[in-house]
Amino acid sequence: MALATVRRILISETVDPCCKQILQENGIDVTEKQNLSKDELITEVKGYEGLIVRSATKVTADVIDAAENLKIIGRAGTGVDNVDVEAATKKGIIVMNTPSGNTTSAAELTCGMIVSLSRQIPQAVMSMKAGNWDRKKFMGAELYGKTLGIVGLGRIGKEVAIRMQSFGMKTVGYDPIIPPEVTATFGVEQMSLERLWPLCDYITVHTPLMPSTTGLLNDESFARCRKGVKVINCARGGIIDEAALLRALESGQCGGAGLDVFIDEPPKDWSLVNHPGVVSCPHLGANTKEAQIRCGRDIATQIVEMVQGKSLIGAVNAQVLTAAIAPESRPWIKLGEALGSVAKACAGQVKSQVQITTLGQSLKNAAGYLSAAVVVGLLKDGSKNAVNLVNALPLAKEAGVTVCCVSFKSFLNKIASHQSDAAPILAQSACEVEICANGVSHKVVGSVQGDVPVLLELNGGLFRQPVPLAGNLIFFKALANPQLVSSVAGVLAAAGLQMESFSTSAAIAGEQWCSVGVSSLLGDLNTLKVHVKEALQLFL
Repeated sequence: MALATVRRILISETVDPCCKQILQENGIDVTEKQNLSKDELITEVKGYEGLIVRSATKVTADVIDAAENLKIIGRAGTGVDNVDVEAATKKGIIVMNTPSGNTTSAAELTCGMIVSLSRQIPQAVMSMKAGNWDRKKFMGAELYGKTLGIVGLGRIGKEVAIRMQSFGMKTVGYDPIIPPEVTATFGVEQMSLERLWPLCDYITVHTPLMPSTTGLLNDESFARCRKGVKVINCARGGIIDEAALLRALESGQCGGAGLDVFIDEPPKDWSLVNHPGVVSCPHLGANTKEAQIRCGRDIATQIVEMVQGKSLIGAVNAQVLTAAIAPESRPWIKLGEALGSVAKACAGQVKSQVQITTLGQSLKNAAGYLSAAVVVGLLKDGSKNAVNLVNALPLAKEAGVTVCCVSFKSFLNKIASHQSDAAPILAQSACEVEICANGVSHKVVGSVQGDVPVLLELNGGLFRQPVPLAGNLIFFKALANPQLVSSVAGVLAAAGLQMESFSTSAAIAGEQWCSVGVSSLLGDLNTLKVHVKEALQLFL
């Protein structure tokens, strides 16, 4: 399933030529314009469905608001610190990076920093270039037997661990997401930060920059470390508190630092860079020929495969879509949107509480995209932003819609209990949407039959034949009465409408729900309401 149509892409920074080539070979028009100012970018981006950047281009909310047609922002590298992901998400724009493009390069630079700190290699080089031969000044220390603490054990952290183990280092680490049994497979013992700080001779950080990691190494954590600990940051500026690091270096609590990243780049304050115990680089983590080729190739390939509906890799704000891209998901997404529209027509308003229940083995990974799809149906035509699977859940929150998704294991049994009055319903998987507004609850249940979304149940009424959810539909509840069909047909005929299909539910307490497919919707639904208890209509 294609998640977006992308015909034109703007590349705003220098990216390996293979990126442009791959995109063009797959029918996408590419324009390269580097060094655009913010105002120039705002003007230029309006005509494109895609934007590819590295780290210099700042894709702010202003840029995103101006991007009328933008569907995808691709970052040729790891991290998306230079993209306002929240603003992009609200506008339904997928933000994508290349999670493994610079893994090896960043890991190797980190290892180089560790070796440089242990033997003071850069300082010795500069001394030699100044004409000095001073062996005693540059006494180093072996890495063998030392303990390396790795904070963040994802791709890069793992590769650093494997490489430094070859030096005979003991590797310990911390990661709030990756299970300890997984990191144990590549030789890293996990522990809390409180345990980790005092154990380490070297500490390297490999986390994204977020509120929970900003200033992770600060005055308090440095005080818990071994005296003379050496720290490395090749991840993101700000993970190590720069002022606290300078204080630790000056006091001797920190014995050296390897820094490839800074809070401000280039730094506004060069005190750290100029400190004799600091080895620094101008953000070179991904600056290898191999990484640039890999990142350019990966971002182009990922965009092409997303457009072609083959896969979704590297999306940082659309994880729910990963399962949605499979071809078999498309009819279920259509079903979710249709059920959301029916639920909205029943409730008569958007602000509500919505519970989505999934059932069946085929829907075990569908909760995320089905929830989003239902919300699309609830919100479309009522939101200032175009609603899609990317922004549906954030926009629901703004609109006052509370959404939860659960698995209701006894659902098919409940359907089966009604089947004495109705024709058999061959549904191995189903989706139930219950919406509650102003204390009144409505429930719709649907499934997919032969790739066609169908309605099985409406507010307790189980249809004898599943109702295809497409076209102009009128639903009404009335007393089971042989004269009902003729009365409804008369109303439709008087309005010049043709009846194209008709289905009824099993009667409960003498009442039943009916579904009528019509050539167009009634101009005035009240003409029908005089004959029935409840009525609603919609186009799907």
